Amino acid sequence: MPLHDWTDRPGWEGMHIFWMTEIARSLRGDLPPGYRAVIGSSPLVAVGVSPVKPDVAVTNGSAHPPPTGPATTGSTPEPDVEVAVVTLEEDASIQVEREGRLVAVVELISPRNKDRPSAREQYASRYMGYLRGGVHLLLVDVHRRPLEFSFPQLVAAGFGQALPSAAAPSAVSYRVGATAAAGGRMLAVWQHHLAIGEPLPSVPLPLTLDASVQVDLEATYGRAAADSYVV
Repeated sequence: MPLHDWTDRPGWEGMHIFWMTEIARSLRGDLPPGYRAVIGSSPLVAVGVSPVKPDVAVTNGSAHPPPTGPATTGSTPEPDVEVAVVTLEEDASIQVEREGRLVAVVELISPRNKDRPSAREQYASRYMGYLRGGVHLLLVDVHRRPLEFSFPQLVAAGFGQALPSAAAPSAVSYRVGATAAAGGRMLAVWQHHLAIGEPLPSVPLPLTLDASVQVDLEATYGRAAADSYVV
């Protein structure tokens, strides 16, 4: 189903719920053994991460680090850019493990996340908090307004790097990598431009340095739209 123009269209709240549910359900069928996809909960307590819960979280089922070798998920495509981020230190946040370790997060951005400066600052800090904590991240934003703004822009500015930061609508994947030679950690970025009236792509959600799963935005969006009566 082609992407709708959500500028003045009602029904996003319901669509948001159904879409994140479909993404979680899709991930469950593609994740390697030992990983779980959950909605609205995160086994993470970290300094610098907002207590607001992520839309979709991927966890490793055990308290041990995920495997470093390739998983049964296929190869990861080459990133658009990979840079060393000095301020992206290993274990920069304080984490308390519960049943598992947070590995990756999918965030579907809503208009209220960016409708005022305080909201933009809060959510940008939350997204950078994931990355500082070593958690891979996929940001999906299908809302054009405010024009010429995107959270990837704030992430790039926050890390002081010339990272891909297209305005919305867009989908951007981040992979937190190994320790960089000059300090900090490597951060890889995949950027996908989204267009109103066009089908949505499949985008990578990194799990490790060598493994990722593809998130089928088109199929999950279509099922969510049908469930929420969006035509």
